[in-house]
Parts: sequence; structure tokens; C-alpha cells
Amino acid sequence: MSEQGPAHAQGETEDTRHDRSDDATPDRLESDVKRRHPFDAVLMISFGGPQGPKEVRPFLTNVLRGRRVPPERIEEVAHHYELFNGVSPLTAITERQAAGVRQRLHTRGLTLPVYIGMRNWHPFLGDTLRQMAADGVRRAVGLILAAHRSYSSCGQYRDNVLQARAELRAAGLTPIQITYVNDWHLEPGYIDAITWQIHQARIQLSLAHRKDAHFVFTAHSIPESMPAADTYKAQLLQTAAMVAQRLVTKNWTLVFQSRSGRPEDPWVGPDVNGYLRQAKADGVNAVVVSPIGFVCDHIEVLFDLDVEARATADEIGLEMVRASSVNWHPHFLDALANAVVDLIEKYRGRRPLTIVSADAPNARELPPIITSL
Repeated sequence: MSEQGPAHAQGETEDTRHDRSDDATPDRLESDVKRRHPFDAVLMISFGGPQGPKEVRPFLTNVLRGRRVPPERIEEVAHHYELFNGVSPLTAITERQAAGVRQRLHTRGLTLPVYIGMRNWHPFLGDTLRQMAADGVRRAVGLILAAHRSYSSCGQYRDNVLQARAELRAAGLTPIQITYVNDWHLEPGYIDAITWQIHQARIQLSLAHRKDAHFVFTAHSIPESMPAADTYKAQLLQTAAMVAQRLVTKNWTLVFQSRSGRPEDPWVGPDVNGYLRQAKADGVNAVVVSPIGFVCDHIEVLFDLDVEARATADEIGLEMVRASSVNWHPHFLDALANAVVDLIEKYRGRRPLTIVSADAPNARELPPIITSL
């Protein structure tokens, strides 16, 4: 049950395919802010999370809409949230990320409001877009808080935005055009933040194992049949390889976590717990686990790694430390701001061109079932 947050490349409007360029200069702090650009705001898009015990099951109802999930599995996942008092840190962390992006844009002379829209809980995407429309926003930069592309991590959110835009049109309001930033899984600030978090974790290992520790990069598993599954894994490998290069190590592996769905359906692997057991059997004494597929320490990180993977490591006698997600690390916030600025610079003096219908999502997503308690 993903807190990941398309098959299409980012850096496109949700209703257009435009050519992408690599003309961003290394120093974007001195951008020409005097030329006009077409954007009124930034929309940061994420998964959402409950903020108390009473919200857990309504939240999960929204997450699982349209899926046949056994009641016992729902209760199992609800228990994961209840271990943390029913509060997902995702919302608070996303708010800090948005504040950091807003401040960095302001520093560069871009006084754009930054809105937050969630897929599964408050503030819902539809509510956010209605507020943006009421505030007079017509064109916004879209920033999905997932670095690696798959349908579940990006495409699903873009379809949700399309549907929210259709609802604006049906209500007699002008739909807001959203243009998405380019891929940022290799943005230097993002890589720097991951590397820094890993360094902070590694020093917690015993001196005897610190030097030869293996680095285990984790991401949310997805069905092998999901659109863009190959792109998703390839981008994760690219991120992991660049981080490993910064760490000056060849001792690293990409694994996956948080698998859900039917047991008979193939999902991307290997699973983190299976890998830890195999690593111990192969003579590995210590690992640093880094959740590179997530941008904040939400419940799937806190439970699947800090509880389940930790239990596996303790059981087999494997020393394990877990690096924090990038969360609100300053270099990560720099990376997000850079992605926004790159898109703005691309469209200075011109507008993104609409060439297809704005209201035809790739897959029809059910709206959130429960929007209030």
C-alpha cells in the first residue's frame, strides 16, 4: 500500500508532450527573473496520511479504493499506523518541504505560492485545485514528490490531477494547467542529501564493521506488469549507482520493500528481508539501509524497515543501521527548487502548448471515498 507517491516522462504538461531540453546551466541562482514566465504557482503532490487513530481506516479506505483487499490485510496495515499513534509523518514533512521550496524560490526572485495536494487524505488534490482556482491561479508547475517514474509513483497522480481539473470544468471554473518538472532522480542536491544521510547512519555502526559495511538501497516494490516498471527500476539503479560513487564503494545492492497485492502476482524484487538473510549467509556482517525510493520517513519506512527489517537483522545476527530519508535536508530542498526553476526558465517568454485533450486520463481513478469524518 504505497506512500510513494507516469509512464510518461515528467517535464510535460499533463495534457501535452513537449520536447525536453538539457540546457539548464549549473548555476541557476543567477537566473534572469525580469523576463516573463507563464506560471502563477507551484503544486506539490503527494500521497497523504492520517493524522490520528480515527483517521486510519477512512484513510486506508481511500488508499484501497477500487481494489479487492482482504479485511485481514486492511487490519494488518491499520495496525502498522496504530503503532505510531495513527499519525503518518508524511503530511508534516511535506509541509516543511513546501516551505523550503517556497523560501528558495523567493530567494531567487520567484515569489510564487506553493500549494500541497494529496491523493488519499487532506489536503485532497481536488480541494487544493479548487482553492488555487479561487485564488486566480491559471498555470502551475507540478512537482510530484517521487523521484522515480512508474504508474503508481507518478502516473496515477497525474491522472488524479486530470480528474480534479475535469471537476473544476464541470463546476464552471477554469481548469488549471499543470506543467510537470523534468526527472530529478539524478539532481546533485538530491544525491548529496542521500549521501549525507548515509554517512550519518554509517557512523552508528561498530568500528569493527564500519569500513566493510554493505549499502542496501530500498524502494517500494511494484508489479512487474505495471506500466514503466522497467523505467522505474532503471532510474533507481541510476540513483543508487551515483550515490555509491559518492561513497566510493562497490558494495551496494538495490532491493525492494512494502510489497502488497496477490501472492501469485510477480512483483519487482528482491525483497529486503530476503536479501538481508542471503547477505548474512554470504558473510556480510553489517549493512546500512537507505530508503532512496522515498522522500520522507513515513509509515512504510518506519514500519517496513525500522520494525520488520530490523527484526530480521536481529534474528540473524546482522548489524544494521537505517539512514534517514532525505526529508527536509537542505540539499534536497535545493534540488526540488532547482527542478522548478529549470522548468520556469524553459518557458520564459512562452507558454506550454496544449495539443491534446486536457481531460482524458490514462486510467480512470476512483475519487477518494471518504473526505470527512
